[in-house]
Amino acid sequence: MAATIIHGLGLGPEGTCQHYHSDLDVVALLCGTCQAYFACYHCHDALQSHAFTAVDEGVGKPVLCGRCRTKLSYQAYQKGFCPNCQAAFNPACARHHDFYFKS
Repeated sequence: MAATIIHGLGLGPEGTCQHYHSDLDVVALLCGTCQAYFACYHCHDALQSHAFTAVDEGVGKPVLCGRCRTKLSYQAYQKGFCPNCQAAFNPACARHHDFYFKS
């Protein structure tokens, strides 16, 4: 099975982008409109003709680990690391919660 694609600008092998590129920035987020995973909302908005739209916290798997490409529920993501490969996620991403998720 092919790995899920992460879209973005200046992508690194683990889904980092030109906007967020620390060792902890390995999460891709699902856009509610186009249903594709993007490294960040800045990348999405630069590459698409529509603005990034948040997804419901309780539905589906809106998060993708860039390290192992495991799709995660919002609840699994909130633990701060990937349950499959143990990659740590950037805790500062909480500042952008409302861009990516809606309650």
